[in-house]
Amino acid sequence: MSVLQIILSIVDVILAVGIVILFLAQEGNDRGMGVVAGASSDSYYSKSKGRSLEEQLKRWTGIAAVLFAIVSVVLYLAVNRGW
Repeated sequence: MSVLQIILSIVDVILAVGIVILFLAQEGNDRGMGVVAGASSDSYYSKSKGRSLEEQLKRWTGIAAVLFAIVSVVLYLAVNRGW
């Protein structure tokens, strides 16, 4: 196993654990039946939602998932092509 493969494997595992931690830190979307009925709640929280901790956790989870996918593909290519 080359140095590149070892580094990519370590980064891949760290990203996988990070995704799990970020996912578990998020709150659920328990809005009840109001969502089905079309009820909307225009509150201060919904207007400034992009700056909340929940939205930041979702953003970082998405970023970590994309990085995990990229690193996994590069690791696969590195192992199969012997980089």
